[in-house]
Amino acid sequence: MKMLERFFHDIKKYWNYAVYASKSELKGEIANSHLGWMWWFLDPLLFMLVYTFIAQVIFRKSEQYFPIYVFIGLQCWNFFSKTVKGSVKIVRANKGIIAKVYLPKVILIITKIMINGFKMFVSFLVVVIMMVIYRVPVDWHLLFLVPLFIGLVVLTFGISTILMHFGVYVEDLANIVAVVLQLCFYMTGIFYSIEKRVPAPYNMVLLRGNPIAYLVYEIRNSILYEITPDMLICVLWIVAGILLCILGINLVYKSENNYVKSI
Repeated sequence: MKMLERFFHDIKKYWNYAVYASKSELKGEIANSHLGWMWWFLDPLLFMLVYTFIAQVIFRKSEQYFPIYVFIGLQCWNFFSKTVKGSVKIVRANKGIIAKVYLPKVILIITKIMINGFKMFVSFLVVVIMMVIYRVPVDWHLLFLVPLFIGLVVLTFGISTILMHFGVYVEDLANIVAVVLQLCFYMTGIFYSIEKRVPAPYNMVLLRGNPIAYLVYEIRNSILYEITPDMLICVLWIVAGILLCILGINLVYKSENNYVKSI
């Protein structure tokens, strides 16, 4: 409990730093680009076009509102994968700061989540525009997005803190994580429906056993198809994410004084 108290105290104390660091990195990303912040829209849009072409033209398989379907999946996946992948080497990347002043290492993950979360939020404005173009009906099912995105953020933070800790000591962990994420990408149903394209009962095993696949699936259902998500599974994954967060926070706080010596 002491670790959790310290964690929430550090969030309050270093919140302004996290906001400032997030803004600085976002400004740095667009500083030397001619299109600037437009890449936050163009990048997922271009990938959406590629996957839409592959699925609809080459494999002749599609879903209702397929371009939006792919775009939503890409945004959720990019938030998760970029945060997780970046967490592995985040301590080494910030060596210049943490070697000079004390900074709670969990703040580094929170900053990364804020950056990728902002990009996801901005990109979802495109989803709104596409929903108007495709005349997607909107109803109260959008309210389910709140617990679903909470689950996505909690799981991402929990996994990222654990990987940040071990990334300090295991040099090759970044390569392993990159391979695992690539495998998970194809098992998450970003450009196809796991429920329809994977034979039963493996489809339900994959949907319920892969939290990101489940969350992407239910986020799409809530936005596009007016389907009520399985909230029991959602709550279970949120609880699992909280347990991962507690484990990661304890690992980081117990070991963070040794990180500088290891890098």
